[in-house]
Amino acid sequence: MSVLPITVYGDKILREIAKPIENIDGEVIAKIQQMFFTMRQASGIGLAANQVGWNGKLFVIDLSPVEGFEDHKPVVMINPEIVEKSDELVIFEEGCLSLPFIRAEVERPESIVIRYYDTDEKEHEIEADDWFARVIQHEYDHLLGKMIPDRVTPDLKKKMQKELLRIMKRQIEPDYIITEK
Repeated sequence: MSVLPITVYGDKILREIAKPIENIDGEVIAKIQQMFFTMRQASGIGLAANQVGWNGKLFVIDLSPVEGFEDHKPVVMINPEIVEKSDELVIFEEGCLSLPFIRAEVERPESIVIRYYDTDEKEHEIEADDWFARVIQHEYDHLLGKMIPDRVTPDLKKKMQKELLRIMKRQIEPDYIITEK
């Protein structure tokens, strides 16, 4: 299976709103498998379709590499919709494969309820909290064209500008394949 190049800050597709998946066919399943493979090769725990150049409304998550989540099964969320968010907010440091070498404190709801379809076209509605809720919200943001710099304070975003520019110019060398300039 081939590794897909990961889109990085400055790539137009990361700012587009994802299009709903109309048909969950063999082509979609193959892309999902490639996404999992690519994410794992890059040591990621979540990956949205637009991060591999596909404007489909889906993301994959595998928390099993995270301590305390070893038994968490990988999940595919197709056409997800966050239908409820807790009032309690928590701040935690996040990273992103599309923002190599950048980490930032991001405030998000502690728990959410999300509705989505799986690869068998079955609808699910689950409540997620803790790290799982955070990763879902991070990947969901990608489907809305949002990224970590959109979720931090203006001062912190200003401090990131130099590194964001380096990413846009491909003056970085992550240990995974990224799109060409």
